[in-house]
Amino acid sequence: MSTFTQILIHIVFAPYNREPVLWRNNRPDLFRYITGLVTNKHCKMLQINRMEDHLLLFTGLSSAIAIANLVKDIKLASSDWIKENRIFPKFRGWQDGYGAFSVSRSDRDRVIRYIQDQEAHHRRVTFLDEYWQLLQESGVEVDRGKIFR
Repeated sequence: MSTFTQILIHIVFAPYNREPVLWRNNRPDLFRYITGLVTNKHCKMLQINRMEDHLLLFTGLSSAIAIANLVKDIKLASSDWIKENRIFPKFRGWQDGYGAFSVSRSDRDRVIRYIQDQEAHHRRVTFLDEYWQLLQESGVEVDRGKIFR
């Protein structure tokens, strides 16, 4: 019997100390590189976007890789690539940790639009408030103080 899955994951992570170093001008290069990493892991990139202080990915996860391994591989490879190519000169690496949120098939298009509309969204909401809201909506129990350090 073959393995069939439908696992949609919304992933969020930030540069070290949430520094605003992911500038707009090199965004397409970063997106192409990370999409290639995701594809090489047999996952499907559904949407990617970034603000200066965080990155958002929405992917169909392959049954052959754990979320933690996918995120680790993306962060390690993209960090090296960013530094080698000096794509974001002030980038010092990715912050430890990440958020990964399961998404139902019925919410797929809503999450894609949400990630596409990050610039408009962040005119109203800070990254930390957005992240706290994602945690709350997903039922992740965490002390708010740990998020806002």
